Amino acid sequence: MTFLLLAIQSIVCVACVFVVKRLGVINFRDFDLADAKAWFPISFLLVTVIYTGSKSLQFLSIPVYTIFKNLTIILIAYGEVIWFGGHVTALTFVSFIFMVVSSVIAAWSDVANAVVETLPDAATPAMASVTGVVHGLNVGYLWMFINCVVSAAYVLTMRKRIKATGFSDWDSMFYNNLLSVPVLVVFSFIVEDWGSENLTRNFPPESRSLLLSAIAFSGAAAVGISYTTAWCIRVTSSTTYSMTGALNKLPVAASGMIFFGDAVTFGSVSAISVGFFAGIIYAVAKNNQKKAESAAKPESIIPMSSRKP
Repeated sequence: MTFLLLAIQSIVCVACVFVVKRLGVINFRDFDLADAKAWFPISFLLVTVIYTGSKSLQFLSIPVYTIFKNLTIILIAYGEVIWFGGHVTALTFVSFIFMVVSSVIAAWSDVANAVVETLPDAATPAMASVTGVVHGLNVGYLWMFINCVVSAAYVLTMRKRIKATGFSDWDSMFYNNLLSVPVLVVFSFIVEDWGSENLTRNFPPESRSLLLSAIAFSGAAAVGISYTTAWCIRVTSSTTYSMTGALNKLPVAASGMIFFGDAVTFGSVSAISVGFFAGIIYAVAKNNQKKAESAAKPESIIPMSSRKP
């Protein structure tokens, strides 16, 4: 029951920031209906991203899913060109290509193994199996395409709305979580099984207290994730936020091989190395772009009266 879990996390998240605000540690806007109406489409897009992502993962493997998520970075970058007058340099585009190549390398062995496993020896069962796989992939790619478009729309719209409303990072975090709650609850009632048997399976009586405590803790931790997401999009760009999201998977993959005994293969090491290389190229490209923009600005004119003789 993913949507119910996320709804509980969002409720905990909102409760935490309310308490901290009451203590005078932080400050954000009081709830305003006009602000809520302006921000609601973003919360709805966020829930749609979650739903379409979960649907695509029913048919596609995680490496293949990652490839398309990284392709979304390119979509977001050119969306910023259209909406915010951004600029994609040749070196920036090269970094995107290397990031996609990293995902392809990681997915190659996984996809090859999946295809081999779906080809039994008998001819007729083989055809039926392949037909089922092809149908599943087609449906998965459809959900993945929708997810990519909605993900780009979510990130770009969030940045545009932050600029239009002048929201602080705490404002964005507060409204995003608060308005997500009713949408998540509605999605949960529509697509999830609320029968007693399924509720018992998701919340077993013997571990229910521990599970709810873990959900509450993750909701409190999500305060930091929500805040830093809003901060990153506001002070950098939607493209940089998406690129960072792709890069942060690489240390997780590396730690899995170092600390948790994940298989160390030529493909996995190559994928991580190429991904880190893509991150370095992107950082260099953004630094060069910033220098070029600074050099293009006209120098300020110093008044004659303030100049030293």
